[in-house]
Amino acid sequence: MPIIGHMHSPYREKFGIPRQPNLVQVESYIEMAEPYNDILAFDGIEDFSHLWLLWQFHENKNQDNSLNQMSKFRPQVRPPRLGGNQKIGVFATRSMYRPSPIGLSVVRFLRIEKQAKSVRLYVMGSDLLHGTPILDIKPYIQYSDAIADSQSGYAQQEPIRKTVLWTETAQSQQQQLLKQRILDKKIFDELEQVLSLDPRPAYQNDAERVYGMCFSELNIRFTVDDRNVTVLAVEQS
Repeated sequence: MPIIGHMHSPYREKFGIPRQPNLVQVESYIEMAEPYNDILAFDGIEDFSHLWLLWQFHENKNQDNSLNQMSKFRPQVRPPRLGGNQKIGVFATRSMYRPSPIGLSVVRFLRIEKQAKSVRLYVMGSDLLHGTPILDIKPYIQYSDAIADSQSGYAQQEPIRKTVLWTETAQSQQQQLLKQRILDKKIFDELEQVLSLDPRPAYQNDAERVYGMCFSELNIRFTVDDRNVTVLAVEQS
């Protein structure tokens, strides 16, 4: 199965990636690979507001990178939305640990840009790790893809978001980065969206533990309690 391009996103590690697309309004782009970097292949795409991305889970330890089967089939997994303890069938989840390492995400189309041989497809709301191989791109069709009376089992409602707070130290570090024009404020807005979703593993609930995360060009340290995410430090990576 050919790889047609690779995702460029601020998600530089699996920790912190939203568990579904469109929960965080982050802009990212797909750098098309040859021979798929032909602008003619995108003729008419501007008529669609959203796109389906078919992509490969390429950093799962129990899967190889050739789209073959997993080294060991796991019929049941622990969804984060169920607390990370209750097991259900893998085909009743969107777990990354699947028989075939293939993912599917719907994203908002922003624009297509061509410079010399480079063709980039810009999208909003992806949940893809930086470097994710893209297998296919298809338009989202509203009348058939949106099911008004659908049921979503244990994931019927959007997850509750926490309030993001900044310590004085973290605020000072943020302002220094902005003052030096090292980073744009949009990056910090996107970071707050990510943190509000509580990126911790579902089975961890230690309010004293300090977590670390990479996002775009930032290294962040933070704590989480029942209501808030508190940013302790933010530095350029």
